[in-house]
Amino acid sequence: MNILVVNAGSSSLKYQLMNMEDESIQAKGIVERIGMAGSFLKHSATGKETVQIELDAKNHVVAIKAVLEALTDSKIGVLKNIDEIDAVGHRVLHGGEKFTKSVVINQAVLDAIEEYIPLGPLHNPANLMGIEACEEAMPNVPMVAVFDTAFHQTMPKEAFMYGLPYEAYTKHKIRRYGFHGTSHYFVANKAAEVHGKDIKDLKIITCHIGNGASIAAVKYGECVDTSMGLTPLEGLVMGTRCGDIDPAIVPILMDKEGFTTQEMDTYMNKKSGVLGLSNNLSSDFRDLGNAFKEGNELAALALHVVAYRIKKYIGAYAAAMNGVDVIVFTAGVGENDSYIREMSIGTLNYLGVELDKEVNDKIHGKLATISTADSKVAVYVIPTNEELVIARDTQRLVNAE
Repeated sequence: MNILVVNAGSSSLKYQLMNMEDESIQAKGIVERIGMAGSFLKHSATGKETVQIELDAKNHVVAIKAVLEALTDSKIGVLKNIDEIDAVGHRVLHGGEKFTKSVVINQAVLDAIEEYIPLGPLHNPANLMGIEACEEAMPNVPMVAVFDTAFHQTMPKEAFMYGLPYEAYTKHKIRRYGFHGTSHYFVANKAAEVHGKDIKDLKIITCHIGNGASIAAVKYGECVDTSMGLTPLEGLVMGTRCGDIDPAIVPILMDKEGFTTQEMDTYMNKKSGVLGLSNNLSSDFRDLGNAFKEGNELAALALHVVAYRIKKYIGAYAAAMNGVDVIVFTAGVGENDSYIREMSIGTLNYLGVELDKEVNDKIHGKLATISTADSKVAVYVIPTNEELVIARDTQRLVNAE
């Protein structure tokens, strides 16, 4: 079975074509600058050179058509025609309370994704456009939606409710939803496999640390808490997002700076995090790491604030689960930044965490154990693979139809 995995953003469309017989990636790529001048497709297929093709991708329909043309091209493609695509799996950001697992897409699912646009205003519209573009190009191919929020729907009410009047929840569904669920699910299960125990016997803390970042408490295979909230803004300090702040800061800054609601939202989502803390030096942790080595104090501050917040959440989730057996680092920063990992867990001895600093320093982007042999808590670096989860869910649901 060939499954096309699609992750549609507001101005981009990432894709992977997977052969599910051996779960191999046949081709992958991205269309960037959709709806803007200078749009292009970057495409690579197994055994062939990576190519970049200039496009006039005025919308997602044009983008997906360009992807399908690349996949079936005699020189750079891997398929004879699009009929060889058996199903499409779509990453969808927000499924609210309606979706606790992946589903085959029908009109009711599309309506629900649209209903949750107010909770995912940047992502859900783009996800819808990606689905509709694929349906137009491949009207007879089954499609599956895999929700970023689904894994977190096992949280108990005391974990997902905010201390607001209850009607905020009943009228407007204001609650914690959490994100990166597909990644947290994948690495938690992979950690159990590496650890050699059933996930139902383990308490795991998964740290998805990238430009966007979140932590989840996974108790006996189910998520019981996570750091992101109603939106991806809450929780850790991220590349450009502020994470947890005193809510009173919002009206104070709006008053003092004269911000509109949209300007305040942009300030917290696009101008804060390590970008803001470093005085606009960079939102890229690699740039900050290099600047820190050169003695830049604000770069050092930004990195230390990030690590401190990670450490606090790990401690909080160990308390919430009454212990922890495994800690996992994943995503771009978690998989590659040994300094952030060391700063985050290097002083968690009270939990029984013993970091193998020599091993940790060498690990970049590959699966590894970075705790010592006598550490009471196992610490792993596990590369995430959200696309594989989407493809597996798509195959399972389509085969069950």
